Amino acid sequence: MRAILFDEYQGPVSVREVRDVTAPDGGVVVRVHATGLCLSDWHAWAGHDTDIPALPHVPGHELAGTVAQVGAGVTKWREGDRVTVPFVSGCGTCEWCRTGQAQVCPDQTQPGFTHWGSYAELVVLNAADTNLVAIPEGVSYEAAASLGCRFATAYRAVAGRAQVRAGEWVVVVGAGGVGLSAVMIAAARGARVAAVDRSEGALEAARRAGAERTVLADGLDVPAVVHQLTDGGAHVAVDAVGSEQTCADAVLSLRRRGRHVQVGLFAPVDGGPRVPMGRVIAWELDVLGSHGMAAADYPAMLDLVASGALRPQDLVDRVVGMAEAARLVPTMDTAPRAGMVVLDPARE
Repeated sequence: MRAILFDEYQGPVSVREVRDVTAPDGGVVVRVHATGLCLSDWHAWAGHDTDIPALPHVPGHELAGTVAQVGAGVTKWREGDRVTVPFVSGCGTCEWCRTGQAQVCPDQTQPGFTHWGSYAELVVLNAADTNLVAIPEGVSYEAAASLGCRFATAYRAVAGRAQVRAGEWVVVVGAGGVGLSAVMIAAARGARVAAVDRSEGALEAARRAGAERTVLADGLDVPAVVHQLTDGGAHVAVDAVGSEQTCADAVLSLRRRGRHVQVGLFAPVDGGPRVPMGRVIAWELDVLGSHGMAAADYPAMLDLVASGALRPQDLVDRVVGMAEAARLVPTMDTAPRAGMVVLDPARE
């Protein structure tokens, strides 16, 4: 099969012919029809993830496709089924998996991190009966691929963790894939959304996704601007980037007793990122982590996608082939993020 690989961290990324993969017991092989280029994949290439077992490595973790091979013991799936999968695959047997919380499974696997991922024609997925999700008719592969990481993560962050309510102000810091998803989902729940980003193009995409107010973070005191726009601060803040500055801006943008959700991943820094915990304590802020979403929670989200109430496909900026995707990987941390870029392995 063809795949996108790197042989060293922060080294060249290329398209090569590699060995085919085979389905493990309890797992499947999926033929990839669409897979998102996500900043988390850049973290893998940069060497920030400690789960990668060996090099060379194939990144990619948000995907959709068809089942190409079924391993022994799989009962719910057969070849040809249209499927997607959360980027966290639970083991299927622990207490968290048994209670529908596979996103925090201690024995989880993640394509593109714990094993070769979906920047390839074929990808292995483990514990298929626990982790695979059927793609409804009418939902495209590109839209379904966006659900596996950014959109599903945003859905759980907004609807599950923060439990955003109609009429609340939500500030989303970072209007990339997960940020735009959070904007769309919060707006669909009746919230008033303010989006913050350094790119005017990203903010225009946020307005199309439902943001009522936008803030161009270019030398501004972002929390002060948000407090003014929202008449006292947001009820909910989402850091969709993952830096010391964006986390602080999000936390300090909250009103008293607000809720902060950390979605963006931090690059390793000595001592860990500094968070304004004095404000957290004095204003009784809730700080919530959000790590993907288990397959058990997908039906409610997919019903909204199938009905048209949520339209993740509108957040797809463009679809690229393997050669262009390989060129993009090393630049994902600095490239303008005005929507999702999706790889179709069959495209030249």
